[in-house]
Amino acid sequence: MGALMNPEHSWPIPPPGGWTADDLDTLPNLPPHTELIDGSLIFVSPQTRFHMRAVSFFEWQLRSVVPGGLEVLREFTIDIDRHNRPEPDVIVVEDDSEEDLDQTRLPARSVRLAIEVVSPESVSRDRQAKPIKYAQARIPHFWRVENKEGRAVVYVYELDPATQAYVATGIFHDRLKVSVPFPIDLNLGEITVKHRSAE
Repeated sequence: MGALMNPEHSWPIPPPGGWTADDLDTLPNLPPHTELIDGSLIFVSPQTRFHMRAVSFFEWQLRSVVPGGLEVLREFTIDIDRHNRPEPDVIVVEDDSEEDLDQTRLPARSVRLAIEVVSPESVSRDRQAKPIKYAQARIPHFWRVENKEGRAVVYVYELDPATQAYVATGIFHDRLKVSVPFPIDLNLGEITVKHRSAE
């Protein structure tokens, strides 16, 4: 479907019923990392240094300990349903032996862990809207990372299979040590430490 454009702002005008997950791949000139939530396009604001450091930290730290059969991906969209295609900051997914290197999204059923690093403009989405949708999609584990006075705090949740809702299993300030979805032991202080390249 061709997108109608608002001539005043050059933004696409949503069709009746809102956008669909497929539209993210075909709409022209969308900003990078555009998400689809409840049929609405969500544009990402410029990210803070904390956000970028935290995303990089979890990406590389999890890659170093992820067991075989799983893969760590950064800023990759997932299909929850026809009108919801969010982009978690970091995900751990089941490794697909028949992967397509041109694919632009993954089914939510393949996600074992979703991580969101909260930005000032994403507080309500990351604390409320996204956890509900991730739980409804039966993603077993969800972490929310926040900047508390210059220090990283990680809120860890696990899906209760009986209620299909997340249950808080811990709040971690300096060290994150968990046994699921696989053994992980991280020094959270490294997120806000300025690393200097070797001279």
